[in-house]
Amino acid sequence: MSSEPPGWRTATERALYGPHGFYSHRTPAAHFRTSVHASALFAEAVARLLLRVDEALGHPEPLDLVDVGAGEGELLTGVLAALWEREAAGAEVVARLRPLAVEHRERPAGLDPAIGWQHELPGPGALKGLLFANEWLDNVPVDIAENDAAGTARLVLVEPDGTERLGPPVADDDAAWLTRWWPLEGAGEGARAEIGQPRDAAWARAASALHRGVAVAVDYAHEQAARPPFGTLTGFRDGHECRPVPDGSCDLTSHVALDAVAAAAPGATTLLTQRAALRALGVTGRRPALSLAGSDPAAYVRELSAAGEAAELLDAGGLGGFGWLVCEVGCGAGFEVEGGYGPAPGLP
Repeated sequence: MSSEPPGWRTATERALYGPHGFYSHRTPAAHFRTSVHASALFAEAVARLLLRVDEALGHPEPLDLVDVGAGEGELLTGVLAALWEREAAGAEVVARLRPLAVEHRERPAGLDPAIGWQHELPGPGALKGLLFANEWLDNVPVDIAENDAAGTARLVLVEPDGTERLGPPVADDDAAWLTRWWPLEGAGEGARAEIGQPRDAAWARAASALHRGVAVAVDYAHEQAARPPFGTLTGFRDGHECRPVPDGSCDLTSHVALDAVAAAAPGATTLLTQRAALRALGVTGRRPALSLAGSDPAAYVRELSAAGEAAELLDAGGLGGFGWLVCEVGCGAGFEVEGGYGPAPGLP
C-alpha cells in the first residue's frame, strides 16, 4: 500500500531546499526577475536606507548589512557600489560595514571577498544595522488549506508530479492561524488559503537578530481585507510562470500575508507599498528636462534611461505594488506613512 503524500509545506521544502532541490543547483536569476535585477536604482535606495540607519544608530562599528535570501549576492554588491560612488563619505561607511549574505546556495565564484556568506541567520541580538529580505518570505514553504464540499478546511496533499487531493482537516495552530488571518468558513467549496504561520515565525526569527536597527521584508503581498479566494501558489521556470510542481524543476512561490507577518514581528512595524518606500528613499521616476538633450545629450540619455527604470520599480500594478514591512528595533527608519499602508494592523 502506497504511503500518503505530504502537504505542500513538506513537498516545497524538499523541492526547493532538498539535496536535489531547485535552490541547490539552479541560479535564481535565470528563472525570475526581482527589483534587484530590474535596476541599480533599487540597490542605491537600499544604500540610502542604510545611511539613515547608520545615522540613527550613531555610526556604530561594525555596521551590519545582512541580505536574507541573497541569491548571487547582487543586492549587497549593488549597495557597496552605491556607497563607493559617494567617494570619501561612502568609503568611511564601507570601512565600518560588515556585509553578510544569508543564502541556501553555496557562495558564488567571484563575489567580493568583503561580503560574508553563510547558510543560517545570525543569532538573536547579534546585529546593529540593517537586515533586508527581498522576495525571501514567498519562498518559505507553507501548507495549503482547501474547503471540501461540506465547508471543512482540509490540508491539500500533493504528489511529486503536482497531483493534489484533500487530506485531514486543518487543526491546532494552523487552524487558529486561519481563523485569525485567512478564515475559510462560509467561503464555499474549493476556496483555498496558504497557511502563513511558518512565514510569521521565519520573519520573527530573522528580525530578532537585531540588537538595534531596522529589518525590512519586501514581497508581493496581500492583506486580510483582500485575500485571494483561491490562493496564489504558482511556479517559475526559465523566466516564465508555470504550473507548480514540487519536483525540483521550478521555483515554487506564493504571495505573503504580510499583515500577519507584521503582527509576529519585533519592534515598531509599518507596512508600505514599494512605491511609497522607494519615493521616500529618493526614487522619483522624474524625466529629465528636454533642454538637457541639447546641452548634454549623453547625460539626457542616461537620465531618461534611469527614469524608465524607476518607473518600473514604482509601477503600482507591478513592482511598485509590492509590500514593504519595516521593523524598527531601537532605531527609526524615517519613513513617512503617507502613500503606504500605515502602522501594521493587529498590533497592541
